[in-house]
Amino acid sequence: MRRILADALVRHALSRIGLYLFAGLMLVFFALPLLWLVLTPFSRTPAYQITAPSFTLHNFRVLFDNPFALRSIGNSLVLAGGTAVLAVVFAGTAAYALSRVRLPGRDALLYAILLLSSIVTGTAAMVPIFLMLFQLNMIDNRLALILVLTGGLLPSAMFILKDFMDSVPKSYEESARVFGASPLQILRHVVAPVVRPGLATIAVWAVVQVWGNFLLPYILLHDQAKQPAAVIMYTFYDEGGQPNFALISTFSLLYSVPVVVAYLIVNRRYGFRFQGGIKG
Repeated sequence: MRRILADALVRHALSRIGLYLFAGLMLVFFALPLLWLVLTPFSRTPAYQITAPSFTLHNFRVLFDNPFALRSIGNSLVLAGGTAVLAVVFAGTAAYALSRVRLPGRDALLYAILLLSSIVTGTAAMVPIFLMLFQLNMIDNRLALILVLTGGLLPSAMFILKDFMDSVPKSYEESARVFGASPLQILRHVVAPVVRPGLATIAVWAVVQVWGNFLLPYILLHDQAKQPAAVIMYTFYDEGGQPNFALISTFSLLYSVPVVVAYLIVNRRYGFRFQGGIKG
């Protein structure tokens, strides 16, 4: 009996050790890139390796001397913010209409739009999009790029927001209608506050999708002064493909700051409890 108990204790201890070892390896795996991101910009000899930095701001001075680096982060903010606003407005109104208006085959239509958007990706549609914008003389136009990015996100955004719209009791709207509220006032003052977590979800999701998008801005924006950070970072490699670690490490740190700030703000406001609808 004692031997069986001892074997069970040994197996339990070994399993716990294995679990902690696995957790430690995962922690190291994910922490190393973050350590490189935080430490390398302050190193006098930035490289692939992570070393204790001999503190210097020289890399930041090199980055600030680049005429397109900081401007590209501003361009990314414009593209991400503009796309998020349009995606929230268009997807919100479309999802509200799909939720309230009874149309034959409505759900099938929504699923078909979502399926087609998954099959016909932005990469597959790149040639016709480029030709269309070229004929409209809208190449190098940031508004055109925002519209293209918004169009690519709308099917999924509508699909997500429709569930939030369905959770809003119609009695709320009927009460507002009794007091003479117009449909636009009902949508703005009654429905929007209730589905605000869903709208925040779409806004954050749109920002993340646009923030790291490389292909569409690279093809549709030729002027370096208008290109976002994801494209400008590509220029930090020389003709032989060797990275300029001073620029890349420092730029990566600054490039991450807006996303981290957005995460902290949204997490503080919603705590990532994005379930919508009515409590109680």
